[in-house]
Amino acid sequence: MKVIRAKSAGFCLGVERAINIARDLALKGRHPVLTDGPLIHNRQMMEKLGDEGIREVGDYESRSEINIPEKEKTEGVLVVRAHGVSPTRRAYLRSLGMQFKDATCPDVGIIAGKIKTYASKGYETVIFGDPKHPEVIGLMGYTERRGHAVRSAEDIDKLPPLGEKIAMVSQSTMFTDDFHSMAEHLLKKYPKALVFDTVCGASKQRQSDVITLAEQGAQAIVVIGGRHSANTVKLASLVEMQHLPCFHVETAAELDMKELSKFDVVGVTAGTSTPSFLIDEVCQVLEDTKN
Repeated sequence: MKVIRAKSAGFCLGVERAINIARDLALKGRHPVLTDGPLIHNRQMMEKLGDEGIREVGDYESRSEINIPEKEKTEGVLVVRAHGVSPTRRAYLRSLGMQFKDATCPDVGIIAGKIKTYASKGYETVIFGDPKHPEVIGLMGYTERRGHAVRSAEDIDKLPPLGEKIAMVSQSTMFTDDFHSMAEHLLKKYPKALVFDTVCGASKQRQSDVITLAEQGAQAIVVIGGRHSANTVKLASLVEMQHLPCFHVETAAELDMKELSKFDVVGVTAGTSTPSFLIDEVCQVLEDTKN
């Protein structure tokens, strides 16, 4: 079987930065290194980090209170994960009395800064994204209670009157085409709205590479990544939009080799939170398969 691996598959710079921050703290003797919710959305990588003294506390949405033993507060460090948190959550985490380190993705930080700037000027903020995703939950905290998370044109139609001062941004991992479509719909209703395309470059590149895999002759595409990883789920959806069979797996053990062995050429891509060792394992299994 011929395997075509997407050039962009695997960690983006923001995820790699967050992991390096946590690992560096662990190597310097800060134990434990605690993260407010999963540092990244990949269970296998989180398990690997757990073996290095890095573990998750809190919850997926970064909403719950955290109970940390006094000894761990003294000897450990608390890390803000790549998705970022709201200002209120940040203040709460600092109040716990631990050494504090921010590993928010710089791209997410830029979005938060833009929201904060316009919210301070009285703007309503429309965020295209999943309202239950930790990134969106964190960004909503910068809107000064004038934020609205939307996922569809219908959501925009259901918004209360917003006036003339409106700023629109996107969760960093959304589809670019979907964002532009949503922005056009908003502008029909609010032509003076300011629109900022904040889909990150890493997400755009991975979306583009799915189309490239199809153009290179992939008859099916394997997408590797966590079930809760927004950008990985988006990649799987994009594969289906290319009318190609999609196999979304977290590890090589989940590969449906009976079905995959029917194809001569298989593409492989992965979400921004997927470590290279998982991608290597999947590619190796596929390459060793005879049709």
